[in-house]
Parts: sequence; structure tokens; C-alpha cells
Amino acid sequence: MAETKNLDLDYNKAGFGGALNFGNKPALLLIDFAKAYITPECGLYAGVEESAKEAMQILNAARKAKILIIFTRVEFSPGGLDGGVFYKKVPALKNFLKGSPMAEFVDGLEPKENELIITKQYASSFFGTNLASSLSASGVDTLLITGWSTSGCVRASALDACQSGFIPIVVKEAVGDRDPKVHESNLFDLQAKYAEVKSKKEVLNYLSSI
Repeated sequence: MAETKNLDLDYNKAGFGGALNFGNKPALLLIDFAKAYITPECGLYAGVEESAKEAMQILNAARKAKILIIFTRVEFSPGGLDGGVFYKKVPALKNFLKGSPMAEFVDGLEPKENELIITKQYASSFFGTNLASSLSASGVDTLLITGWSTSGCVRASALDACQSGFIPIVVKEAVGDRDPKVHESNLFDLQAKYAEVKSKKEVLNYLSSI
């Protein structure tokens, strides 16, 4: 606890830790809620089931608020030819080859017909996709971020949201990673530099006010 306090003081002294407010028009981004991460027999199993349950509550509130909802999924062509260096670096990505059952959406976190699905090959939900243009066309200024993993696709997407002019709001309980230390350190860094890390309660209150 003392270590965290000292780190907070150090970052604040250096000029980090400013605050971003919720905007006027949010969208919800659900990043890669794939069965691979909650299937013990899969090498990518990360023990993140609890964050999926939390994300379901955010999704239900977002649907009630009638905001734009976007799901991302990962899919590679046979041999990973469209995965480039990333596919070569991470052998586990073979779980997302086209047709793999591990790439299917987690039960309870499947998109409805009127919700956008973005298929990607890299960590960021923005890279090589139409996410930024879809958000801009809908007048969105705030991106509520849930999904897996905190240190990977969540972090990359939050950073690109910031760089693309959208306010990134990472829902603390609705993101997860395979190691709690990695999870917490990435949340700390995101909060300090690129995004707002908000509790589920804060986000639900925001959605209910829309």
C-alpha cells in the first residue's frame, strides 16, 4: 500500500494523473470476449470469468441506454497470413484461425443484429479497422472499454482511442488479464497517462443518466 502511495505521489509530482470527464455521447466497446480465455483446456485460458460477468451488466445497461455497442473479435486466415509479425510472435494466436470454436463469443456476451462487429488481426481495435470512422460518424465522444486482456488489446485500444480523440473510459471490473500484477500495473499506467479507469458503479450511473 505504501509503495502504491509513493508511486502515486511520484507520478503526480511529474505531472501525470490529470482527469478526463465523461463526454456527452458514449459507445460501448467489448474487446475479444472469446471462449479461448475462459476454457481451461485452451492454452490461452486466463481465469477471467468474473470480468465477463461484470461486462454483462455493463452491456445490459448500455442496451437499455440505447447507445452504440461494438464487439471485436480476432480471426486469421489459414496459416495466419494476414497476421503478419504479430502472428509469428505469438503462437497462441492459432486459436483464432477461421472456424476455431475458441474464437466464438462467450455465452451472454454475443452481439445482437443491430450491434456492430469488428474483426481484427492486431491488438488495437482501431488498427486496420473502421472503428474510428464508425465512432465519428455516430458523433461519439466517449468510449467505454471492457474486455480482454488488460495488458494487450484493452491497453492498445485505450491508447488508440486517446490518440484518435475519443475519451477512453476503462471499466475496472469488466477487464481482465491472466496475472493480477500485470493487470493492476497496466490499469495504473492507463489511468496515469491515457485513460480514465472507472468503477462499474460509476459507469452504470453514467449510463443511467443518459
